[in-house]
Amino acid sequence: MRVDSLLRPSLRLAGAVLVLAGLALPLGALAQARYFPVPSGSHPHDVAPAPEAGGPVYFTAQRSGALGILTPGDGRVSMVDLGPGSAPHGVIIGPDGAPWITDGGLNAIVRVDPRTHAISRWPLPAGAPDANLNTAAFDGSGRLWFTGQSGIYGRLDPSRGEIRVWKAPRGRGPYGIAATPSGEIWFASLAGSYIAHVDRATGEAEVIDPPTPRQGARRIAADSHGVLWVSCWNAGKLAAYDPATRTWREWSLPGASHVYAVWVDPADGVWLSEWNANAILRFDPRTGRFDSFASDRSRAGVRQIGARAGEVWAAESGTDRLVLIPAR
Repeated sequence: MRVDSLLRPSLRLAGAVLVLAGLALPLGALAQARYFPVPSGSHPHDVAPAPEAGGPVYFTAQRSGALGILTPGDGRVSMVDLGPGSAPHGVIIGPDGAPWITDGGLNAIVRVDPRTHAISRWPLPAGAPDANLNTAAFDGSGRLWFTGQSGIYGRLDPSRGEIRVWKAPRGRGPYGIAATPSGEIWFASLAGSYIAHVDRATGEAEVIDPPTPRQGARRIAADSHGVLWVSCWNAGKLAAYDPATRTWREWSLPGASHVYAVWVDPADGVWLSEWNANAILRFDPRTGRFDSFASDRSRAGVRQIGARAGEVWAAESGTDRLVLIPAR
């Protein structure tokens, strides 16, 4: 079922100064942020813009059991009902151009056809009930890997309809997942406080521990060089791991920070959502500089960030809005 609504986007100016390591860093010119309201109570969780300029922006409406589709040009929002019991968490754009969803309520992987909105579902095996599905990523062979916070990670081969599940090291916690440019798969464990490299042939996971104990590695993203960027929820840090040199770097954010999302844009800028500051941050690895884009409403609760050329998108779960920040 599809429901359309026309919701007027609004324009705001956002700018701030971020204090890091005792120094106040000027953040340059104000950035224009556009806000797009989505249906009230939908609680948008993750967001995935289609790669083409002006194309649709998909989001998971976790509390209404739907996939949302925003047309940025006119602000129109379409809602595709995913079925009784649905509670979608993550959404990504697959190599086929379709949105792929990890649905914790259905305990299934879901695909929505971008033209017809027809729904395909792949339920998890009986041995993985209530997996608490979180996020997904496609590897270099066109297979979808996913995480379940109850303590599993898995793989779907869409060409064969085959789905497999493995128990995660140290039990509960698998959350964020990412593919590198070479197609390798890594995931982050929030409860386990580690990241792991998955052998795509055997499914075995090699645990890599960040330098800070109990840091709460939540989300993970890869840059164009294959470096893994990790949001450390418990520690208030941004961490980076280079698999080529097996070395870590860390940056502490000020105050009692809670870093939720991490995303790397096409220019290798690293984007974060920081809940205590109620802001989206951009980190430039070349200069070590953070830019801060504060929401114009309290308790925005940005869960995930997505990007395409010239645009950074995020879902404000606390305000029922999507936000667009022009990427420089």
